[in-house]
Amino acid sequence: MYTRRRSESDPFTDLLFNALLGFTFLFLVAIMFMNPDAKSGIIDPKAEYILTVTWEDNSPDDIDTWVEDPDGRIIWFRSPEAGLLHLDRDDRGLLNDTITVNGEELQNPLNQEVVTIRGVVRGEYVVNLHYYASVTKKAVDVNVRLVKVNPALEVIYYGTINLGEAGDEKTVLRFHIGADGKVYDINFLPKKLVSIG
Repeated sequence: MYTRRRSESDPFTDLLFNALLGFTFLFLVAIMFMNPDAKSGIIDPKAEYILTVTWEDNSPDDIDTWVEDPDGRIIWFRSPEAGLLHLDRDDRGLLNDTITVNGEELQNPLNQEVVTIRGVVRGEYVVNLHYYASVTKKAVDVNVRLVKVNPALEVIYYGTINLGEAGDEKTVLRFHIGADGKVYDINFLPKKLVSIG
């Protein structure tokens, strides 16, 4: 005769197995939360000074920024880096001002060029604006702002200049940076930097 033997389970073994299973689950959950999502597209450049040039939103006109450093190196849209000078954003009016967000194409109305000085280099800097292309055939008011970023944000200069027609070039700011990182001798003496027709 065949007898069926009932399998006995030890409650202590069951308790240990369930506890092990619970700790494993909690460990895996903890590992998932310890790995933060990657932050894509975030650029954190070190900058000591930021020069911002803006003009009317939605304007199709193209204003270019030219900056000369103390060693005579010049940055502009075809040469966006020289030493510690960087043209971080070259704006061309309405050209290339569309962005895609959630599959929808949006127009960025802001007209802005940004130059960073990523270290303290003693000497004179010259900032010129060039009215590169005019679609409206009108004069353009351009705002120029220079800020010192470190150790705290400090506005060094803010002003507006009028560019009358395509081809106009004006010196909008000249300044010296001292060994202490402070800005001295702000002036507006004209100096030609634009070398294209």
